[in-house]
Amino acid sequence: MKKHIFLLFLTLFIYSSCTDFLEEDLDAQITSDSGALSNEAGLTAALAGTYKPLSRTWGSGLGNASTQAVLMGGDDLTTHKASNKADFREFDQFKVSQQNGRLPFVWSGAYKSIQGSNNIIANFESATGDQDVINQIAGEAYFLRAYNYFWIVRLWGEAPLVLETHVFDEEVLSIGKSSVTDVYNQIISDFERAEQLLADTKPQPGRANKGAAKAMLAEVYLSMTGHPLNDTGKYQLAATKAKEVIDNEAVYGFGLMDNFADLWDAANDGNQEEVFALNFSAVAWWNGNAVYGLPARPSDEGGWDDYFSEITFFEEFPEGPRKDATFMVELADGTPWQNFSTGRPYYKKLQGPDPNWLNAVSLPLERMAEVYFVFAEAQVMATGNTQDPEALEAINKIVRRANGLPLDTPNAAVDWTSATQEQIIQEKAWEFAAEYSRWFDLVRLQMVDQVIAKKHPDDLQPLGPITFFAPLPARETLANPNLQ
Repeated sequence: MKKHIFLLFLTLFIYSSCTDFLEEDLDAQITSDSGALSNEAGLTAALAGTYKPLSRTWGSGLGNASTQAVLMGGDDLTTHKASNKADFREFDQFKVSQQNGRLPFVWSGAYKSIQGSNNIIANFESATGDQDVINQIAGEAYFLRAYNYFWIVRLWGEAPLVLETHVFDEEVLSIGKSSVTDVYNQIISDFERAEQLLADTKPQPGRANKGAAKAMLAEVYLSMTGHPLNDTGKYQLAATKAKEVIDNEAVYGFGLMDNFADLWDAANDGNQEEVFALNFSAVAWWNGNAVYGLPARPSDEGGWDDYFSEITFFEEFPEGPRKDATFMVELADGTPWQNFSTGRPYYKKLQGPDPNWLNAVSLPLERMAEVYFVFAEAQVMATGNTQDPEALEAINKIVRRANGLPLDTPNAAVDWTSATQEQIIQEKAWEFAAEYSRWFDLVRLQMVDQVIAKKHPDDLQPLGPITFFAPLPARETLANPNLQ
């Protein structure tokens, strides 16, 4: 077991990918003692290895439908009632075992990436080379460490806060959990440091820049306003930080796409709305986007039925171009969704260009539209003004696009004249259906019971008590009883 934990925290995986940056590699293990991190070239290779655990298709990270699985407590996602989807159903029905095969992907990917970040952070200040490049690499390391802990704290709550694993210490084998407050404080500290070090523009698609750090800080502050911390003083910080991103979109290379459907066109991979995304090349089984493709397609046409929409969510979804782009509602032969083998509509926007399990398209994890939603909600809550003009305009840009209208042209037929928090959250649910957002919002605002009460009787029903945090993977608690 000690060997397992040693590898979990200390082994840095370097894999190949489509860009020169991600093709960087080192033959030896990258550690402080090896000397490999003493210069710009070594840090560049180490950074490639720090990103890769997040996108190792069937090994770790966010690159397959396991991420949809762990978020199935929300009302936007469900799975097959039978078949081989037991691991998915456990999340949808609130009866998740520690042996669930979908649990380890996010956990192990996050901690492997954190280990890579720790190595870079411990060594960049003494490294030789172009200082601007080194600062950018260090900024990305802080960004990734914070980003990974943000996933961990929202899914698991209390968790090990590991910051010094660049040098092995026997104590790491028995590390305990840190409090939710401590994890969030570390996340803020790391994103703030990333903000200081990162350049305004991305070195390449799929990498972080200063705007991405600001956007994530805004989302972190908003997350802290709700369960379990309920620190409502963070609303103003969230609004301020999100507004910084919105006001400097051009500086950071960000912006809303004019047409919602274009977001999911492979020709627009790496588009301006991608604040942060994972890149995939799909040249081999271990570096393709397996969230898209067969997992999101119906078995009626050879798909895997991993995830699709709950009925109530689909039926309440507002009609218009956004709904048309979001859902697959009929087969190629014209069969309507009610007659699919699962009797559910599927997420067309996430089916990818190729009907297989290995798509080369990027996986957006933070879109500029989310920054607009964070700003609007936080501004309304911080000011208490449901008619705040800036908050309304942020929402109305999204609403206009959803209706196929120009983003910046006011339209009395669709524009909101007031906005409550609940209305904003519901509009966000439509915009980000199946995109890793809905479950976290429902938990933050403790609305899970409310949406479960609206479940269609033919959808999967809870089998256990409603819980907000997932159990730790069994292999972790077996290796370290202090994590139980």
